[in-house]
Amino acid sequence: MVKLDSKKLESILYFFIGILVIIVANQLSARVFYRFDLTEENRYTISDASKNILQNLEDVVYVDVYLEGDLPAGVKRLQKSVQETLDEFKIYAGSNLQFRFINPSTAKSEKAKNEFYQSLIQKGIQATNLYDNVDGKRSQTLVFPGAILSYGNKELGVTFLKGSKASSPQEQLNQSIEGVEYELSNTIKSLISQKTKRIAILQGHGELDTLQTAGLTRELMQKYKVFHVDLRARPNLLGFDAIILAKPRDVFSEADKYKIDQFVMRGGKAMFLIDALSVNMDSASSEDNLALPYSTNLEDMFFKYGFRINQELILDMNAAPYPVVVGNMGDKPQVRLLPWPFFPIINEFSKHPTVRNMDAVVTKFISTIDTVKADNITKIPLMNTSQYSKVLSSPVRVSITELQKEMKPEFFNSGSQVTAWIYEGNFTSLYKNRFLPNNADKSTFIPDGNPSKILIVADGDIARNDINPKTGQPMELGFDQFTETRFANADFLLNTMTYLIEEDGIINTRSKEIKIRPLDKVKIASQKLTWQLVNLLLPILLILMFGIAKYFIRKRKYASFKS
Repeated sequence: MVKLDSKKLESILYFFIGILVIIVANQLSARVFYRFDLTEENRYTISDASKNILQNLEDVVYVDVYLEGDLPAGVKRLQKSVQETLDEFKIYAGSNLQFRFINPSTAKSEKAKNEFYQSLIQKGIQATNLYDNVDGKRSQTLVFPGAILSYGNKELGVTFLKGSKASSPQEQLNQSIEGVEYELSNTIKSLISQKTKRIAILQGHGELDTLQTAGLTRELMQKYKVFHVDLRARPNLLGFDAIILAKPRDVFSEADKYKIDQFVMRGGKAMFLIDALSVNMDSASSEDNLALPYSTNLEDMFFKYGFRINQELILDMNAAPYPVVVGNMGDKPQVRLLPWPFFPIINEFSKHPTVRNMDAVVTKFISTIDTVKADNITKIPLMNTSQYSKVLSSPVRVSITELQKEMKPEFFNSGSQVTAWIYEGNFTSLYKNRFLPNNADKSTFIPDGNPSKILIVADGDIARNDINPKTGQPMELGFDQFTETRFANADFLLNTMTYLIEEDGIINTRSKEIKIRPLDKVKIASQKLTWQLVNLLLPILLILMFGIAKYFIRKRKYASFKS
């Protein structure tokens, strides 16, 4: 018989109370879910926008990640980050997210391996050659730092290794890790999207045509419905969520300006990609070739919205090359690629999420932008030319012969220039307190606008893709056919369009920051043996100390029973 005041009964009660506490805690944890991220930069915290996408999946998203096998140490960090992010995603998506890691080099034959590599490239995963030093020997590894995501009958590829190539390899890798959540979330969103957003690429005033914007259209169509719209043939722009005006060269009538103005007043989003000066590259070999202002009649509307695109051109020492005949060898001309200062490469960006960790963007004949007073408008700078820039006012001589002259740094003395802005707020109509154009419906006129957003870039060619001279087919947006380099023009325009048009805040996941905390290599070398001994002996010492302490505690406890 067990006495009510016995130690045995007390122990039994404690045991059952403990079991009861565990059961209650499990029941509560099943109903109340919470995770604690104790890292300084919240690297394991998934944004609310990503959670919302994952929790509302109606079918399974399959993710095949091609980061497996014998990878360099840096890529293993990226692999671990992708694994951790997918593990976090699965917590919110449950069984609607399935992923696996695949080694792309395990094909049985070299032919099969190459065919598989080509299929990955065609699906949008860019191959990367990585170099590493192993035991003093330089090794080369071909990796595919990306994944294929599929949902239903749709499939999209995503590349994780991004970031600015101007950064060090360690920084670029860190930038890629920072962007893993955005790349995965945005791709999943593209797969499940019903494409309800409608974008109009405006035509009818000398803008870039359908062939010249084919690269941009192809990128946008992964998420949105895209239409090429002749502005002159429509009474208004109702039914669209955003418009793109890319390099207009002809005069806009007041009626057409009114359509754009009222679209913005109703809360529509706009991309204005505008060239200030006309340049004829067919005459670029002449020393008398001048860049002269376009006359589009848009200046007063832009001024009302709070900006002015100046009739100037920016030259930059950091520029894309252009082929130039520098001499002849026999009867064959000798062509060299020389930096063309009128084609600035933009590699300086603000900390705004649309351009954070952005790779370089190539521009052609870009101008400066002045901001002017506009009430209730927030102005966000996005990208700048380098500090070695020169601003020339119209008329500007544009001649290839200038390339043969020595470009000295002291000539480029205008400093860094802002070339792209995002404006957001409540814009005021150009036609407020003015006569409306003929045939305008006064009953629907909005003088003070609803909240809207506008992107302004002082270069129309930022949206222009090259045309393959052999096939006549459009090339990828941002691809330079002379150097076979891919610039980030498409990423820039897609990110800004996402910011303009999407209300879920998915673009803000690009603001995630993971700090690099490198070890001191000098201390590692000098204190290596010390820390090896600490790691080896300290755990053993702690276990011994715990055992001795436990022994004396038990001895003292049970000695009291004998007395």
